[in-house]
Amino acid sequence: MLNLNVKNETSRLRAVVLGTAKSNGPTPTIEEAYDPKSLEHIKAGTYPVEADMVKEMEAVAAVLEKYDVTVFRPKIIEDYNQIFSRDIGFVIDDKFVEANILPDREQEFEAIEHVWSQVPKEQRIKLPEHCHIEGGDVMLYNDYIFIGTYRGADYSDYIIARTNMEAVEAMKALFPHKKIKSFNLRKSNTNPRENALHLDCCFQPVGKNKAILHKNGFLEEEEYEWLFNFFGKENVFEIDKEEMYNMNSNIFSISENVVISEKNFTRLNTWLRSQGITVEEVSYSEIAKQEGLLRCSTMPLIRD
Repeated sequence: MLNLNVKNETSRLRAVVLGTAKSNGPTPTIEEAYDPKSLEHIKAGTYPVEADMVKEMEAVAAVLEKYDVTVFRPKIIEDYNQIFSRDIGFVIDDKFVEANILPDREQEFEAIEHVWSQVPKEQRIKLPEHCHIEGGDVMLYNDYIFIGTYRGADYSDYIIARTNMEAVEAMKALFPHKKIKSFNLRKSNTNPRENALHLDCCFQPVGKNKAILHKNGFLEEEEYEWLFNFFGKENVFEIDKEEMYNMNSNIFSISENVVISEKNFTRLNTWLRSQGITVEEVSYSEIAKQEGLLRCSTMPLIRD
């Protein structure tokens, strides 16, 4: 049995599900794109190829193994994208929540049955069907759960609106001991520089009390201000639109002192090191073309 425990984004990682790029399938058609960044690369003929993505993910697996983290991988489904394990579920405290994701992606969860089945039944949670939520929108900070959402009446018009307010309310009922705050995110089906696909595309805690933040990802300035003030000016690293587009807020913490980051994030990585954090640099720029990065492809199960 797995002894689940995740209370925040940065405590020492012991076990994780890392997605896989093997048998990723052909380049999607324009109609099949789930997000504006993939769409941009499908149109430009620069959509990533499987061999490059497999190589990028294996480099991450090697870093995790270097730090003695137990790494689970999904069972391979032929010709199917299984890179972004963060979307399909998440652990809060000792509970494993199966995310209600886009119906086209339900197989992805079945491919981690070997992990799910190791969790005691009373700790497995399935939300009602009308509650849509993805792990990229769920950010843990000890007593707090921060959730990215989209509150617009036109929610259903956006394939990139992944977490609804019904799910936020369901989470409040499930975790009454936590302070749950939701954030209205900026959405665009067509412009990746104006689209915060998930909360982790514009915000992530790092280290002991610091955060990476991108103002334009938030539709309501006061919600962004609340987060900024919560961490405090001296603890916030603000990223610009281009850095948001390149997914600078989507790094992944192995502990408060160690992160895995993309090697091209020069400004961010320099800042992290100035804060006493060890940066394990990997190349992840091909996977980034699908509007997801290191946090998106990892689902922590146990942190100390």
